[in-house]
Amino acid sequence: MHLERVAVLRRILVNLHRWFGLGAAAFLFVAGLTGAVISWDHELDARLNPAMFHARTQGAPRSALDLAAQLEAGDPAVRVRFMPLAVEPGRTLLVSVEPRVDPATGKPFDVGYNQVALDPATGEIQGRRDWGRASLSRENLLPFLYKLHYSLHLPKAWGIETGVVFMGVLALLWVADSFIALGISFPSRAAWRRTFVIRWRQGGPRRTFDLHRAGGVWTWLLVLVLAVTSVGMNLGPQVVRPVVSLFSTLTPSPFASMAPGPPAEPRVSLAEAVALGRAEARRRGWTAPAGGVFHSAEAGVWGVGFYEPGRDHGDGGLGNPWLYFDAGDGRPRGADVPGTGSRGDLFMQAMFPLHSGRILGWPGRVLVSAMGLVVASFSVTGVLLWLRRRRNLRAKARA
Repeated sequence: MHLERVAVLRRILVNLHRWFGLGAAAFLFVAGLTGAVISWDHELDARLNPAMFHARTQGAPRSALDLAAQLEAGDPAVRVRFMPLAVEPGRTLLVSVEPRVDPATGKPFDVGYNQVALDPATGEIQGRRDWGRASLSRENLLPFLYKLHYSLHLPKAWGIETGVVFMGVLALLWVADSFIALGISFPSRAAWRRTFVIRWRQGGPRRTFDLHRAGGVWTWLLVLVLAVTSVGMNLGPQVVRPVVSLFSTLTPSPFASMAPGPPAEPRVSLAEAVALGRAEARRRGWTAPAGGVFHSAEAGVWGVGFYEPGRDHGDGGLGNPWLYFDAGDGRPRGADVPGTGSRGDLFMQAMFPLHSGRILGWPGRVLVSAMGLVVASFSVTGVLLWLRRRRNLRAKARA
């Protein structure tokens, strides 16, 4: 009786794994391939679009704040959303912008772009683009793949980023399926060694099965990390933070209160926000320079990050420290200092560095690129195994 129950449970788990795999195969295939590419998005983007990344003149760079003021004066319909406060030699100042609200309509201006590349010596605009637009053109290819990776470019509806939520739910099911897959990979105690073997010299079907099963077992922990961190980034406020808060105290997020309706114009200027950040960093004894500043109109927050030029991704650790200030009155709204806080805070800080591999620097990025190809291959081998099983069942039915 016990063996029968085990067999029934195994059949249920196998079916759950099969149907999840078939339903998610296309999405995980896309996520895997795009993840393998976007681990190197900046480097590839710079090769494809040199005008967006390489400065045309070799003069001494002007103050980033002066360049931002010149940019906003040249197009009053936009304001700076993110910008570095220093640039690497020979590089452009790559600025993200957002439209201001049109007083006549109460809606944001339609400006047609959200990223600008400035020559740091002259302030000349070397290029503009709508980062993330669904396009396979040379200038939009890498941003398109980046956004495709986490949202499939699904449209926003009812104030919800449907693509982000969809991929987050898919990742949540992926986490559950990872444990199911591990459980069914070991059919018996006596034959557990076979689970780790790939019969390269056997025929196609057996080799395909071994690549799917043994490959999944060998890389199981890495796949689980990718799945969990996907949930953390796509469903952080909705799922992960509430769950983590059950086990550990979490520092309140400065982005917890998103104001509905059109974004409000900040009363604290960009330059004032940077000055507030630098003063607070000196008070805390930080030695890294102010490396970047961004504005969240939805949360009414300015953020000032501290890092050296070229270290904006914080390779080799949990990222860079950031200070946050209210965009209305300049009061402090919190800080994100990697490596500090509760265990829950450290867990949340690790989501992006682990998912991107940047926690280990460039070797981690190589590993994540390889794992992207592995995830895509699991989708392919899974579908091939299902097609073979379907053909066999049809042949038996005909016989």
